[in-house]
Amino acid sequence: MSAKIKKLRVRIAPSPTGPLHIGTARTALFNYLFAKKHNNSFILRIEDTDLERSDSKYEKDIIDGLKWLGIEWDELYKQSKRTKTYEKYLKKLLNSGHAYENEIIWFKNPKKKVVFDDLIRGRVEFDSGLFDDFSIAKDLKTPLYNFAVVIDDYEMKISHVIRGEDHISNTPKQILIQEALGLPAPKYAHLPLILGPDKTKLSKRHGAVSIIDYKEQGYLPEALINFMALLGWSAQGGPKNDRELFSVKELIKEFSLEKIQKGGAIFNIEKLDWFNGHYIRQLSLDKLTEMCTPYLIENGLIKPEFKSEQYPPGYGGYSIKEEYIVKETKEKIESKKLKKIISLEQKRMKKISEIGELTEFFFKELKYKPSLLKWKDMSKKEIEESLNKLEKILSEIKEKDFTAKKLEKILMPEAEQTGQPVGSPRFGEAGKTGDRGKLLWPLRVALTGKKASPSPFEIAEILKKEKVLKRIKYAQKIAK
Repeated sequence: MSAKIKKLRVRIAPSPTGPLHIGTARTALFNYLFAKKHNNSFILRIEDTDLERSDSKYEKDIIDGLKWLGIEWDELYKQSKRTKTYEKYLKKLLNSGHAYENEIIWFKNPKKKVVFDDLIRGRVEFDSGLFDDFSIAKDLKTPLYNFAVVIDDYEMKISHVIRGEDHISNTPKQILIQEALGLPAPKYAHLPLILGPDKTKLSKRHGAVSIIDYKEQGYLPEALINFMALLGWSAQGGPKNDRELFSVKELIKEFSLEKIQKGGAIFNIEKLDWFNGHYIRQLSLDKLTEMCTPYLIENGLIKPEFKSEQYPPGYGGYSIKEEYIVKETKEKIESKKLKKIISLEQKRMKKISEIGELTEFFFKELKYKPSLLKWKDMSKKEIEESLNKLEKILSEIKEKDFTAKKLEKILMPEAEQTGQPVGSPRFGEAGKTGDRGKLLWPLRVALTGKKASPSPFEIAEILKKEKVLKRIKYAQKIAK
């Protein structure tokens, strides 16, 4: 399969009866990669002949989801506009005696062995005597799945059908219809199912949601593409040297059906988060700020000068403005400061949607329990002493020197000395230092009200002297 295929055409054929989920999206991706590897065509076919269950909102969801992922098709078809084509072939089957009507239209099962070579699973055999005649249409204008897919694949000159293994049971029925109509069969490749970590069918409880839901949660398309590509592709004979990070261009170059495993692929939301964190760190600060801003607005932390209702929720709905307003304090916050705040969390973020929770201490007055100020076995007196020391040192630092670099230079030696036990050599002697946490932990909590945060020196630079001292005083008050 490594040689270029001259007339390769593949398709993804979702039904608009629900949103685009990760299983269908992965199938679309594998078809897309296979087509582009061989410089050939990838077709999107909307299978909407089930008028009762099909919904235009799901059709839009499918199209929007694929576009967001960057999986672009070369041709687009809708089954609902092809009824005359299906009618022609249904009449042919009825006239030849391979089908009959009994309210609905049935295919007459010839009861024979059906054999095909699956490009992933090898030789597959079915005894069609194990199932009865099967329905292929409600009437001449309403085909059912197994019939419509055969006609569409033939008419659209599909050379390879790459789909989930849950379709294997449909394959013998489709081959029987092909044989009855004298149509050539495409080559089949059935992908392993995606399973949860507990090896059961993938569901929402495993963290699986629709593609648009992933987008709204703050996942990046690059992360989802990379994650989906490795679902069933790398475990057995996959990418060289256990490599995991791939651009789409690199995936196209590396992809082949031979590298797809037969066993179920395990969905791991923590792995997706890891991929997403990696791609977040690759973003420019301008782009990251643009993507984070809607979440800060939706979390009620800041508001733009314009009415937020005019802009749809979800990232990408707002552009960077010169300034926003902090909703609680009514202070103006320039985009330059907003970028600084977001830059502190770029290394820690797993999803863009986390930005509100991670940075809320910049935009709100703090409330936390006094016990949070305690580092290890510090006594109440030691906490008060540390906070008093912080207030004295910080109040003496000039506003212009309130930078992370200078604050660290001033406070770090004090932190190392503060933590020394009584009677120990003075700081600097015998190379001994104390427990820095006795000064730096109360500082971190006083500035953020959190156990985990970026460097307190960087936070202090953004908050500036007045607000830092105000938060130290609040900590002193509740520590008493």
